[in-house]
Amino acid sequence: MLAGIVNSYPQLVHRVDDSRVIIKNVEKKQVGLVSGGGSGHEPAHAGFVGEGMLSAAVLGDVFTSPTPDQIEIAIEHADQGAGVLLIVKNYTGDILNFEMAKDLAEMNDIDVKMVVVDDDIAVEDSTYTAGKRGVAGTILVHKILGDAAKNGTNLADLKTLGDQVVAAIKTIGVALKAATVPEVGKPGFLLAENEIEFGVGIHGEPGYRREKLQSSMTLAKELVNKLLVSYKQKPQEIGVLVNGMGGTPLMEQFIFINDVLNLLKQENIQVAFHKVGNYMTSIDMQGLSLTFIDLTDTKWQAALTSPVKTISW
Repeated sequence: MLAGIVNSYPQLVHRVDDSRVIIKNVEKKQVGLVSGGGSGHEPAHAGFVGEGMLSAAVLGDVFTSPTPDQIEIAIEHADQGAGVLLIVKNYTGDILNFEMAKDLAEMNDIDVKMVVVDDDIAVEDSTYTAGKRGVAGTILVHKILGDAAKNGTNLADLKTLGDQVVAAIKTIGVALKAATVPEVGKPGFLLAENEIEFGVGIHGEPGYRREKLQSSMTLAKELVNKLLVSYKQKPQEIGVLVNGMGGTPLMEQFIFINDVLNLLKQENIQVAFHKVGNYMTSIDMQGLSLTFIDLTDTKWQAALTSPVKTISW
């Protein structure tokens, strides 16, 4: 897969020899941004390596964190003398390994800080993680921090900005069919033909409820309402990301985002940014997630729409 990525887009990225690291070709003097995690979530994260987003992505085995030595390689190659910021989804293995890599890099005099993304409001604790999980909202963190880094923001300020952005992002996912990990050969959980699971994670972690399959509008109402009430104060202006889980046709994603946008219009909430497609998948899972980012009191709209040179944004 890694060979296929770099051979398909040699004008944008290359692979560090004998590693699991994909890195952008043109590196200028700025803070390096590194993200990654298990494979199976494509195009995350290698698809977001490039000018204006990530400096490097490091990929582990399917649904398995990359090792600390692989992450350290990514840090070393992303460092241009201004330090490196790690953007890490909140899963126990990822946190442990990225922290170990951070310590190793700091022993080599590289200044490293870390932003932990925990945007999934469906469940507080679940398989793989303590606290809320990091899911599709991570892509918006890549975009906003990538823009800030490109424009010369220093490492300390990027860390502060990252924590602010994470706090503004909320996500919930739904699934109609679980992912099949190749080595296992069967779906991670079983749903009846007419069932849907609310709050499922990107590795097939359990959600908070199963119900009979419902219309797109009915699903949209539940997810929109849950996301809105999760904010201390109802947002007046938001960004919206509808993310396919890998096995959901774009046709259905467009139907769903249309329902979401109509519901937000009824709520008199201004949508300043929206995007739909497969960005943080779960191999072949049938389902999608809905992400909101509160843009009411921020200046992140320009960062979300600034041009980038990546494979998948």
